[in-house]
Amino acid sequence: MRIAVASDGRRGLEDVVSHVFGRAKTFTIIEMEDDHVKEVKVIENPGIKYRYGCGPIAVKTLVDLGVSVVIASEFGPSVSTILEQHGIKRHKSRGGVKIMDALKEFLMSSKT
Repeated sequence: MRIAVASDGRRGLEDVVSHVFGRAKTFTIIEMEDDHVKEVKVIENPGIKYRYGCGPIAVKTLVDLGVSVVIASEFGPSVSTILEQHGIKRHKSRGGVKIMDALKEFLMSSKT
């Protein structure tokens, strides 16, 4: 499973969840295998370079990376619709929460 977290910087699992999705500075991409972190990489969000349409541009990037789950503090209606069309699950987490904690929260909620 590949999970993308809208993030504020480049510190991987020690970074925090961004308060925005489309204008998040980065996305932390977490490759999971059997509920264990296999790999973590951080990518720049190409959407922040645009004045309009940053959310859909960010979603396209995540789709191209094969992401199956996105964790963010909020999702706008356009982003939600596009994620749903691609079969990508959404999980809300509070902005400012450590990514590792948001990941644990998602993993716990997905087991119930």
